[in-house]
Amino acid sequence: MTALPEPVARVPRHLRRIVVIWAVLTAIAVPLVVLVLGPHLPPGRMTAEAGAQVDANTVMTALITPIVLIILVYFGYTLVVFRARGSAIEDGAPVFGHAPTQTMWVAFTSIVVIALAAWGSYTLIVSAHGAGGGQGPNPIALPNGYQKSLQVQVIGQQWNWTYRFPSYGGVETDQLELPTGVGIELHVTSLDVTHSFWAYELGVKADAVPGVDNIVFVHPRKTGSFSIRCAELCGLWHGHMFQTGYVVSRDAFKSWIAAQQKAESKNQRYLPPYSGHYFPEPLRRAG
Repeated sequence: MTALPEPVARVPRHLRRIVVIWAVLTAIAVPLVVLVLGPHLPPGRMTAEAGAQVDANTVMTALITPIVLIILVYFGYTLVVFRARGSAIEDGAPVFGHAPTQTMWVAFTSIVVIALAAWGSYTLIVSAHGAGGGQGPNPIALPNGYQKSLQVQVIGQQWNWTYRFPSYGGVETDQLELPTGVGIELHVTSLDVTHSFWAYELGVKADAVPGVDNIVFVHPRKTGSFSIRCAELCGLWHGHMFQTGYVVSRDAFKSWIAAQQKAESKNQRYLPPYSGHYFPEPLRRAG
């Protein structure tokens, strides 16, 4: 029986070393990702929806860690062990492929992609009820107890956000405060052009389109401030559409909304009747 060439005969030994190094690093890195890095991943846990996004980011980061490590270990080991030494530098023997390795790689990546697709679909549709990105005017996935949600209309306009509360006489405010422990049903729309309501710490990013009522459900769990931006290029002062919102206790919210109703009582007569959406005025522009 013909003996294998020396470089080929040493391949299993090098492969075992690579696997051992990779396994040790993975055993160290994955717990660090989950336990140390995970709690600090965005967007935080101010709402149930934001917390679900943190969990999703943690899972995906933990899954990608072994893949990144095997690539780094393989190339690092190759550069150290198989680098050319001495003054005589020659090309190595050509490689024409290795069917078992190729099959294993295709199978492994396919399993990872399919598993992430199934898990991601479940997270978005079933456990999170599709909340966070807006579901249009007729949501298919509704959270439990959505009938008791506090409705808040988010109105985008060049270049500001305002908010109407239909259960409080349709009062319109220039600041957003939300109570904890209450389901919130956001109705996102626009008066002029397409905007995008991005409340980062709430885990919400929904398009604001003229004539469209884009519904988003969110469940605040912790008090604090959150940033509000427009995530859709909407004109010259697009970057000016920045606000700070607040999640407060129920009692604090009742005091705040009562103060808003009193302060805006004189302006209330000039507001159009509350509607799920609005159209730009004039309806036709530029001819």
